[in-house]
Amino acid sequence: MSGAALAVQKRFDVFGVLFLAFVTAVTGGVARDVLIGAVPPEAISHWRAFAIALAGGFVTIVGYRLVSALQRPVLVLDAIGLGLFAVTGAQKALIYGIDPPMAAVLGMVTGIGGGMMRDVLAGEVPSVLRTDIYAVAALAAGAIVALGDVVGVAPAWSMPAGAALCIFLRMMAIFFGWHR
Repeated sequence: MSGAALAVQKRFDVFGVLFLAFVTAVTGGVARDVLIGAVPPEAISHWRAFAIALAGGFVTIVGYRLVSALQRPVLVLDAIGLGLFAVTGAQKALIYGIDPPMAAVLGMVTGIGGGMMRDVLAGEVPSVLRTDIYAVAALAAGAIVALGDVVGVAPAWSMPAGAALCIFLRMMAIFFGWHR
């Protein structure tokens, strides 16, 4: 929805709104999958990611005023999504045999890739490079998963811990104005 909202704000046509919604939703995971050799990437192998992105785009087009008015709850949902994408990205990299430090980085890429591409396609400097603690929170989540792998902690424990840390860091950055 963040891609669609930015596209509506920038006055993209309907195709542009839906395209940016889709690109935002899948770019991080596609980049990770290509880098680890999981091809074709899961996000484009099945229709589900496409359908979810289009649904989010349509909801944003129809309810843009409501979506923009609910900025704080949308940021909370974004923090949750960031945490979940970062830990699942790191775990998938580990499953594919990527060394733990790079798995943590790929977790971050999974979490932030879509937002970076969204901003670039909309003609802006990627927000993760200039605003609140975002990429660092995603990297911390991936690092928890990677560290868990190194010390033998089951993903059922390390993934929720990593996601929780990411969400906590984002919430603190949002509510208390933490930067860098």
